[in-house]
Amino acid sequence: MLQARIFQNGKRATQSGRARANMWILEHEPMEGKRPDALMGWAGSGDTEQQVRLTFPTLDAARQYANRHGLTAEVIPPAPDRMILQSYAENFR
Repeated sequence: MLQARIFQNGKRATQSGRARANMWILEHEPMEGKRPDALMGWAGSGDTEQQVRLTFPTLDAARQYANRHGLTAEVIPPAPDRMILQSYAENFR
């Protein structure tokens, strides 16, 4: 059975906004390892499913897609939000 992982995109470190941070992403697990190309030496494989990255507005939509297509999906929960300190003095509370 094909395997996939579902996770939520995190906030980018270089941006202050949260655009596209609430989207759920479904990625296929690699079916074969990468191997060096004989001519160029670049790493690659014949597994084209690794190139597919699907986005969904909700976790339920991603799970329904996985069930419809016979995928065993592992859901990776989002990381908890960290408290952002507003001043240097808050380090010592």
